[in-house]
Amino acid sequence: MRNQLFFIAGPCLAESYELLDEVASELANIASDYSIRIIFKASYRKANRTSIDSFMGVGDEKALNWIKDIGDKYKLETITDVHSPEEAIIASNYVNALQVPAFLSRQTDLLIACGKTNRIVNIKKGQFLSPDAIGLAAEKVASTGNNKILLTERGTFFGYNDLVVDFRSLKRMQEYGYPVVYDATHSLQKPSIGKQSSGTPELIPYLARAAVAVGIQGVFFETHPDPVNAKSDRDTQLNLKYARKFISDLLKINNLIQEL
Repeated sequence: MRNQLFFIAGPCLAESYELLDEVASELANIASDYSIRIIFKASYRKANRTSIDSFMGVGDEKALNWIKDIGDKYKLETITDVHSPEEAIIASNYVNALQVPAFLSRQTDLLIACGKTNRIVNIKKGQFLSPDAIGLAAEKVASTGNNKILLTERGTFFGYNDLVVDFRSLKRMQEYGYPVVYDATHSLQKPSIGKQSSGTPELIPYLARAAVAVGIQGVFFETHPDPVNAKSDRDTQLNLKYARKFISDLLKINNLIQEL
């Protein structure tokens, strides 16, 4: 069966309605032009920040309403991060999918609460977990009867302030039978350097191409029209002007490996 690559993409944080609208408009055009599935991603609040001074959001209800409105306007599925069982219940009223942050991927109550919403649940593999251990997280969601699960690789800690992607994990994670997604931007973070995580965004296209060549089902990436001035993850978001070529290149690689 042919594997149609899908994407989870959008700005790191719902900074403003105008930002969400600009990014979603471009992504919707790309989705239409290439006949692909793009799930629009934006965090309504960033609970995990390096510094107490970091911007966390404009307000939960306001941001969630923005995300819902954008999804309706551009006919895009939507996804956002949740950090507690209570948040999972609330956010599920606004989005099509819930994302469990990597640092929370072992939290049983959160995983079960996400499963019970019957929304798609994207579990980001903790930077401290082996690809085998993420299967146990998936089991927690599946125990609710919800098998709409995605497993996302976002790198592993191998030393101070850096992440490394072991591409073997992409194949091992597929053994659980759920779609595997590669996070092309967070996997290139250099966490907790100074008051804001740094990164190597120039490597985004190259590692993403490698991941698609392995045979994954989806690619996650954060994108912003002005990454330098983004209020979150400014050192790893892909500039929106490159999103079309980025997606096009990955689709070409995916099409090629289907013929092998």
